[in-house]
Amino acid sequence: MLRTVLLYALLGVAIIVVPDARADFAHDGHVEPAIDYLLFADDQPSIRDPVQINALAPWQSLPAGETPNFGYIQDIAWFRFPVPTTGDTRHQILEIGYPQLDSVHIYLMRDGKPVGELETGDWLPMASRQLQHPHFLYHYTVEPGHDYQFLVRVQTSGALQVPISIWKRDAFFNYISEVDQAHAIYYGILITVIFFNLFVFLAMREATYLYYALSTFGYLFLLSSLRGATYPVLWPDNPWLQNQSMMMSVPIAVLFSLLFARSFLELHSRSPKLDRVVRAGIIINLLAILGSFLLTYNTSMRLSVALAIPSCLLLTFIGPWEWFRGNRQAKLYTIAWGMLTLGSAMTAANKYGWVPTNFITEFGMEIGSALEALLLTIALAARLYQEREDKVDARESQLRALAARRKAELRMMEQALHNPLTGLPNRSSFELQLQDLLTRESGQRHAVGIVQLNNLDTITRTLGHQNADRVLELAARRFNGIFRDLPGVHPIERDENRCFHAASLESTAFGFIVDADEARRQPRRIIECLEAIRAPIDYLGMQLPLEPRTGVAVYPEHGTDTNTLIRKAYVAQESDDARDRGLAYYHPNQDSYSADRLTLASSLRDALRKDELALFFQPKQSLTDQSIVGVEALIRWPGRKIPTPADQIIAVAEQTGLIKPLTRWVLEKAMVARDELVAAGHPHLSVSVNISPNNLREQEFPLFVQRLMTSYPQHAGKIILEVTETSMMLDPANSLRALRSLDYTGIPLSIDDFGSGYSSLSYIKRLPASEIKIDRSLITDLTFQAEDRVIVQTTINMCHDLGYKVVAEGVEDLETAELLAGMDCDMIQGFHLTPPQPMEEILLWLAGQNGREQRRA
Repeated sequence: MLRTVLLYALLGVAIIVVPDARADFAHDGHVEPAIDYLLFADDQPSIRDPVQINALAPWQSLPAGETPNFGYIQDIAWFRFPVPTTGDTRHQILEIGYPQLDSVHIYLMRDGKPVGELETGDWLPMASRQLQHPHFLYHYTVEPGHDYQFLVRVQTSGALQVPISIWKRDAFFNYISEVDQAHAIYYGILITVIFFNLFVFLAMREATYLYYALSTFGYLFLLSSLRGATYPVLWPDNPWLQNQSMMMSVPIAVLFSLLFARSFLELHSRSPKLDRVVRAGIIINLLAILGSFLLTYNTSMRLSVALAIPSCLLLTFIGPWEWFRGNRQAKLYTIAWGMLTLGSAMTAANKYGWVPTNFITEFGMEIGSALEALLLTIALAARLYQEREDKVDARESQLRALAARRKAELRMMEQALHNPLTGLPNRSSFELQLQDLLTRESGQRHAVGIVQLNNLDTITRTLGHQNADRVLELAARRFNGIFRDLPGVHPIERDENRCFHAASLESTAFGFIVDADEARRQPRRIIECLEAIRAPIDYLGMQLPLEPRTGVAVYPEHGTDTNTLIRKAYVAQESDDARDRGLAYYHPNQDSYSADRLTLASSLRDALRKDELALFFQPKQSLTDQSIVGVEALIRWPGRKIPTPADQIIAVAEQTGLIKPLTRWVLEKAMVARDELVAAGHPHLSVSVNISPNNLREQEFPLFVQRLMTSYPQHAGKIILEVTETSMMLDPANSLRALRSLDYTGIPLSIDDFGSGYSSLSYIKRLPASEIKIDRSLITDLTFQAEDRVIVQTTINMCHDLGYKVVAEGVEDLETAELLAGMDCDMIQGFHLTPPQPMEEILLWLAGQNGREQRRA
């Protein structure tokens, strides 16, 4: 921006060429006279008398058309030139067109004698000037018939440059009016640019616009200072401020230009190395501004110009370089600087006389700088628009990203709340809806239903997983339609396109929610829906039964929270009622699950390791002679805070694999117990021990029993192993093989709980057993249930025909015992005799029983 300006206006080393000197006024009303000059060193005595100076010899003459320009020298210069007197030249004005001169003393000579004088300069207040103008003007009149000339004394600490013109008064005022109007337009453009960018900066708070406003201000301040326009306007009575502003104008303009270029071209991110060079230039010009307060005017100006030249070259180089590197902002930047360079070159060419004088060539610098300011303003506006578009695009991209993320979140929520196979709401969705319903309608009764498919595993093994999945999809679709027709049903999920009344809780379990009171008022409809649920699925031409079981828990009777209601509905569908009828409501007596049961396995393992379990014994009595013939060993856990039934201990042991060490522990303790019975005088008593079907599946179990009996030969034939009828039917072939192996070793076998299972007579007669125990379910109501008496009598007769002895379990009273004796039952066992007792107490009971037998005898 400042390259040509500085070279042309400040260096003071170039000779400004003007058209040939004329002896008379040209057509435009002014003339550049032929000039003679004298130079005196600043340390020589100064002669101030114009008459003496005029008489000195030799004066030196400048070449025709040449303006005095001696650069930065400290000499005192005298200039002498003639005044035109031909034509209408009465009122004339002398113009010294360089405003940066410290001291100017003008003498008007007529016929060799001074007739007018003016002392002025930029170190004197503006009031010292005859005309309030940036240039040094002297208004005078001439009279025909006289010889007029000017003597001008100039002394300055800056560039000694003295462009001299003589004007007709009217021509001069017309000229300066046109020039001032042109400069007013120019200044107006720059001021508009400054305020526009300031407003943009205040609105956007982006430093680039502030830097450009300051850069334009710096350029405006520099040019107006060079023209001297700031002096009469800003500080006409303070010459020091005028000179200080001149010293600061160059580094200020360069400083702000560097700041703007760095920010506008984004050098800090695009060209870090070039950015470091620009920052170095910024620091150097800051030092130059500081130096203007510390150095002399001459030194400061020399330094400012010396520093401005490389800075301007750097500013010129940045644009094309960044344009070449693909910086789209650099295109308009380069064009704008090109306009300024072209305008400055035209002005310089006009001054050298290479191009004719006209408005464009005379004001080329101003036109170029104005175009540069406008182009850069357009560039900033384009950048502002582009930034807005980028922000809009970024916002749209952000919105698209948010929409995509929202869509992904909705998809994830869909996946998180729905079963991927059936498409139904999953357990989480079901629980959320149920919890919301319990919160909103806490005063109403709600039923939670669970439908469990019990035949899907069989279908999977038969048809494969893909077909099983398809069957499950069809079942889900059907159940959703059936549940929709349930009276008082609550939707699990509903939107504009779909409505779900069923939820997939697990791979084979579905859930639903109904108004319990509404459902109770329409039992027939419930039965119809239940039958529809139990209907087989038509798939690949096959009718596939799913064997669904439905369990229901009711709020608030069975629970007041979601987890409890769902758990109890699961418990209900596992009950015998659900197995037999397809539907069951939760009942506390059927709930064998507890938190304590979860830790029962580890506690049982510790109890086995620490020998904390115990055996209780219940006697068997012969109905023939009322004698005690044996005892049954029953496992107990006496040290446990919460009593644990024996069947629960056995169930946990079977589920966790502890049944193997537990059965071995019981058999070993049974041997020790019979030792105590023999020692107490009861060598004829047998000890019965229950074994699990898991034991029968152990290949080494018969061998273990054989070795154990070998270690206790005295108990041969007196340790009876009891196997339940139901457990044998779980694996008939392996059970029969294991029982025969035990029979070969001489171990007596007993079939326990006979009548509670589904065994056939053809299977029973093949068992190597010697004793059958009738299940207590047939004995309990024997005295008042004629049907039970028929079944028991038939069972006893059948067993006797097959060669088995018969034991009746669960005999609670004498009447039942006498009734069984009349049916020819062999033995009884139950609370009629005594509850199960530990060995110490059973020995005391046996002793008392012997005493009673002896008294009867």
